[in-house]
Amino acid sequence: MLSYQHAYHAGNLADVHKHAALAVALDYLTRKRKPLSYIETHAGRGLYDLTGAEAQKTGEAAQGIARAEAWFGPDHPYTRALHGVRAAHGPQAYPGSPLIAQSLLRDTDRLHLAELHPQEHAALRDALRAPNVSIHRQDGFALAHSLCPPEPRRGLLLVDPSWEIKSDYATLPKWLAGIGRKWNVGVLMLWYPLLTDAPHAPMLTALQAAFPEGLRHEVRFPPARDGHRMIGSGLFVVNPPWGLADSLADLSSRFAALPARGS
Repeated sequence: MLSYQHAYHAGNLADVHKHAALAVALDYLTRKRKPLSYIETHAGRGLYDLTGAEAQKTGEAAQGIARAEAWFGPDHPYTRALHGVRAAHGPQAYPGSPLIAQSLLRDTDRLHLAELHPQEHAALRDALRAPNVSIHRQDGFALAHSLCPPEPRRGLLLVDPSWEIKSDYATLPKWLAGIGRKWNVGVLMLWYPLLTDAPHAPMLTALQAAFPEGLRHEVRFPPARDGHRMIGSGLFVVNPPWGLADSLADLSSRFAALPARGS
């Protein structure tokens, strides 16, 4: 969606959930020497400034990574990615998923990133300059479909749309099932918001029918502000790497202990 800009939400609690899971999955995949592919359908700008006007306007990062960073030890891959990005870009920098992936992946791995928004695409090109990174100003669903199965064949696909296009809830299960048939060894990770009217519920029913062994993980948290509809974060993972379920279970306990907003 060309109107969506993640800078207002970077580093919020949903990012913590998604990015911690992504970091754990990539850390496991890179334990083998074989190269892998990373594909992202909605990449955003890759690098965010938490002192920027957008982040300050919503205050979501203050309720998110500023509070949650202490949950992760120094050896956690999410912590390693955060520290690596801050060392290069300053203490208030926050990496989006493309930069988290680049931080944890190797020169032999391939990254394919899609972003349609012209300003976000330009910023993404500035943030990630490396020979093994391909940045596409293209519909991310079409890009993933054209690339799968990728080369190298091992790897991970992150699907993280804005969800401003309401039809995505209905079309994604069939689309992801098609990707799963083409790339049956790939780790397919879908992020979705938990909203007060639960538009994700029929989608999850369809996904679980298509992928009975898929990993579903959801966390809930207080709304960022009065009237905010997002009350949690969800992940559906096809072919989850070993250890991801245990890592997410530990994260659940952290979210469950969050105080109510303003307390």
